[in-house]
Amino acid sequence: MFELNPQSLTGLMLVGTAWAFLRADSRSGTSRALAVGLAAAGAAVFANLVLARLLANGPLPAWAGALVVPEVVAFCAVFEWSLRVRATIPAGQLRTRGGDVALRLAQALVLLYGINGWRQPELRVRDFFGGLSGPGIWSNEVLSLFVAPLTVAMVLWTLSMLLCLNRNPDRAERVRLVAFLVAIPILAVGLVLPLDISPAATVVGVSILLGGALRHAEVRGRQGQFVGRFLSPQVAALVNRHGLRSAVPDERREVSIVSVDLRGFTAFAAARGSDAVIALLRDYYDAVGAAVHEFEGTIKDYAGDGVLVIVGAPLPLPDHAARAVALARRIIEVVTPVTRTHCPDGTLGVGAGVASGAVAVGIVGGQGPLEYAAVGPAVNLAARLGQRARAGEFLVGADTVALLDGDREQLEAREAVSLKGYDAPVAVFGRSLLSVT
Repeated sequence: MFELNPQSLTGLMLVGTAWAFLRADSRSGTSRALAVGLAAAGAAVFANLVLARLLANGPLPAWAGALVVPEVVAFCAVFEWSLRVRATIPAGQLRTRGGDVALRLAQALVLLYGINGWRQPELRVRDFFGGLSGPGIWSNEVLSLFVAPLTVAMVLWTLSMLLCLNRNPDRAERVRLVAFLVAIPILAVGLVLPLDISPAATVVGVSILLGGALRHAEVRGRQGQFVGRFLSPQVAALVNRHGLRSAVPDERREVSIVSVDLRGFTAFAAARGSDAVIALLRDYYDAVGAAVHEFEGTIKDYAGDGVLVIVGAPLPLPDHAARAVALARRIIEVVTPVTRTHCPDGTLGVGAGVASGAVAVGIVGGQGPLEYAAVGPAVNLAARLGQRARAGEFLVGADTVALLDGDREQLEAREAVSLKGYDAPVAVFGRSLLSVT
């Protein structure tokens, strides 16, 4: 049985921290690697306590060398975590092989340290650990067997993490990397410091580690709300694998825009109570969201009774125009029953507008909520057409129709319309689905 002392408490703290990381994101290989590293570090604390007691009672038994294993596992797992984090950060034109090789070399050096510790456990615990607490200088043997491998391994790990920061990762990842860059060396030193002072280093290291992880989780949580609300499941999967900025970059993209509005909503809201209005909007948003996900679109924003959808960004879709037209039709098909349920007299309906063109897209938002912004003439045209469309109708701009390759969904050429913000009448095609039931 172990006494409840500072050493055993720090071991339990490391194991508890490992459990917390694993529970927070057990499906992530990155989190699992870190949890293994922290749990092994906790086990290493207890292993070193055993070594110290064995040495105090006489010569070490033959199996004592195996007590170096948790320490080796801890270092190797943290280096593995670093490799997996590096794989999630976009590198652009930078070469990343050097940093990855450095981490593999660091793992090899830790294995060398472990082999030496297995073969000479007494030298490791008496002269290596003991040398840190006394005024003496390590012998050349201790330097070559233990000090040099661990020191070079940590230098290689630090270099690799600095190269990661050089890739300009998103804010959440940068916070975590900086915290870990400070905390991991402190934890590493805590593993090899004399037992009477190692708990202090461990507590400081764990505190910094948790601080960085909590801040990372806070930012990722806001990103997760953004992902779940606006992005398709396919894009959400990319975000989980590669990070938000990598999966959703700032760029200029050829896309199609679908703008949806409820007809008669103002009168409906004035005549009904707030509960009825919220119930309508809840069902309306659910129906539109399901249709958008079906066609792999991205919801730019909800604004009262209006919804603006991007088709073709951030997930590139060569057939974005055809999908957008089909999406507009689908939205009218699924929303019309919703409006009839909430307003049986038929004064409430839904219309949509579709336009295509080059737009600038990207994520905006700092400390507050995130938004996927899209700026370009196609966004404005889709919004104007959506406002102009009657209940059960969707209007389509000429640029979208030109991209349909003959598959025009039985669109009808309409008379050119005058729209706010346009000097000349705009060519429009449309389709009425008033027969939808």
